[in-house]
Amino acid sequence: MIVRIEIDAPPGGLFDYRVTDEGQTLYADAELPSLADALVAAVEGLAPEVAGAEVWFRGVVSGTYPLHVIGANHAQIATHAANTTAAILEALSASD
Repeated sequence: MIVRIEIDAPPGGLFDYRVTDEGQTLYADAELPSLADALVAAVEGLAPEVAGAEVWFRGVVSGTYPLHVIGANHAQIATHAANTTAAILEALSASD
């Protein structure tokens, strides 16, 4: 199974996440101190049958990764997610 990890940054500087499978929320948490912390918390709760996860930040997908890659490289994946989202939002605002 491949799940989706959706991370958001509501006003206030903290991060929320939810883990979904085919649109159904499996679990969620809020008010984590960083994007990387939200990613780690999301992965820690996954069932053994989960092989990988799509990582989304603020509505933008940054990639699909095997769980062992997320576990070993969560800081880099969090940075990639933030950079990808910033680039997409910049491109969208330029096209308006």
